[in-house]
Amino acid sequence: MRKKVYIETSVISYLCARPSRDLILAANQEITREWWDNREQYDLFISEFVFEEISRGDTEAAIKRNVSIDNIPMLPLTAECNTLAKELIDKHAFPKIALTDASHVSIASIFQMDFLLSWNCKHIVNPHMQNKIRRTVEASNYRLPVICTPFELLEDIEHEE
Repeated sequence: MRKKVYIETSVISYLCARPSRDLILAANQEITREWWDNREQYDLFISEFVFEEISRGDTEAAIKRNVSIDNIPMLPLTAECNTLAKELIDKHAFPKIALTDASHVSIASIFQMDFLLSWNCKHIVNPHMQNKIRRTVEASNYRLPVICTPFELLEDIEHEE
């Protein structure tokens, strides 16, 4: 059975962005493209939050981002998703300003994703927040997917070959 991956907005942004002059960002962009080129072993999913976020900004860039998600199923936003996202905020797993980030986690958890793929290291892929996020999700009787960057999933691909 193929693993299910929820792709958060930052991954699509890195995939489609102009090459950065910042060495770390450029490396992360390259890792993202390499993972994307090897994504066929996973079932990918996004949400309307991803669609909304990638549609903002420069029109030409937004079109490129939107084209990249063609054929990726969009998970619906449910009342359960909203409730869990609010709980993540109320339990201080995310700051109030990060409701969309909490929503990404809630959607990935409720729809039983195996992985939540993100480059958002401030709120989502933040090891200092992981225990609080996990406790809150599990207290609501859901399982938190593995939260990781494309680099970590790329390593997984390389170990399976």
